[in-house]
Amino acid sequence: MKSLYVGAFVVLALVLRVIVRKRTRTAAPRVTTESTREGTRNVVALVAGREIRQRVRGRVFRVATILILLGVGAAIVIPSLNHHRTPQERVGVVGSLSASLRARVEATAVATGVKVQFESLSDSSAASAALNAGKVNVVILDDATIEIKSPLSLTDTSSGAQFVRAIAVTLGVARAQASAGLTASQIATLAGARALPITSVSHAATSRGPDPTSIVGVILIFMMLSQYLGWILVGVMEEKSSRVVEVLLATVRPIQVILGKVLGIGVVAFAQAGLIVTFALVLAKIVGSSLIHGTAPWVIVSILIWLFLGYSFYCWIYAAAGSTVERQDQAQTLAFPLTLPLLFGYIMSLTAASSGSASLFFKVLAYVPLTAPFAMPTLVGLGEVSWWQFTISVAIDVVCTVLVARLAAVIYRRAILRTGTRVKIRELRARRAN
Repeated sequence: MKSLYVGAFVVLALVLRVIVRKRTRTAAPRVTTESTREGTRNVVALVAGREIRQRVRGRVFRVATILILLGVGAAIVIPSLNHHRTPQERVGVVGSLSASLRARVEATAVATGVKVQFESLSDSSAASAALNAGKVNVVILDDATIEIKSPLSLTDTSSGAQFVRAIAVTLGVARAQASAGLTASQIATLAGARALPITSVSHAATSRGPDPTSIVGVILIFMMLSQYLGWILVGVMEEKSSRVVEVLLATVRPIQVILGKVLGIGVVAFAQAGLIVTFALVLAKIVGSSLIHGTAPWVIVSILIWLFLGYSFYCWIYAAAGSTVERQDQAQTLAFPLTLPLLFGYIMSLTAASSGSASLFFKVLAYVPLTAPFAMPTLVGLGEVSWWQFTISVAIDVVCTVLVARLAAVIYRRAILRTGTRVKIRELRARRAN
């Protein structure tokens, strides 16, 4: 009986041991996987939070934000002031000017975009004195002569010159009508005459005027990408030179460090972009600016989309490049070739947006990830791209971003701990072969 109890106890112990082992084998991988994922998210969040605090607290960020807001505000307010300010022409009148002729002069002034103010003068001597003193801009002498202070140049296209030429034609036509003995109804019929329509047998190439929204958007994309990509390059270089990254990599993986860095700086970038866009929209609404008048919301949305896509593509390139250097002079030398694609896309887009037309070569640049962040928003602003072309460009950029991110992670992992000299690409390839 005693041996039976001992045997039963041994069997029970073996069964319990098997059950415990089975539960451990089934549960341990699940706990390990979940904890690893949670740990990865926590590490990336910690690195990103560190980058956000470091950048937002910096004086450079605050000064740059204020300067950009001031620049955007000036670009919106100054054209609005000039747009709402209507030039005024003071017209001196010697002799009598009938009510009908005054009305026609006023209508001519409205057509040329100026306001007119009449002043009665006694004679031609008083008219000359008023012109020399600047009290009047133009004088009408007895409905027969128009007198100004200085001769008009053929190249003078100012509003005042256009007004003088226009009233000369208007008063000349009125004098001819009066000499011909036309009745009031006949004169009204001639005054209401319209030009004949002009048609063509072929369609001309569509060309719009300069798109101010696209111009401002391209400038903002270039400024913000240059600023934040420079942060990534210098930030990675400083962590490597100060050996901070060695402490980080002792507990976390390289992909977690680089991912947290680009995410943290990206959050700061788009928070600043959102602030600038909101400020611009509110200010333009307040002052009645023509900067966004008639601008489709899709243009502004495309600018924000390509700011995000441009940062997502270039941030990995700059992070990988920063891991290969450890001195400030090396980073400055490396920054120039990295900036060339940005500068090329910026200049080409600014030229296209200013001219109001896009060449075939420029349209091709909208599908190249290096220049698409500048070219595609410009094409959207010019109305020369459809939704499916926009989607194709986005898809190409996303695929290339994934490939560049994988390559950048490999370069970062192999170069970040190598100190003493600048790491060259061929050295990384040789190390991979080994």
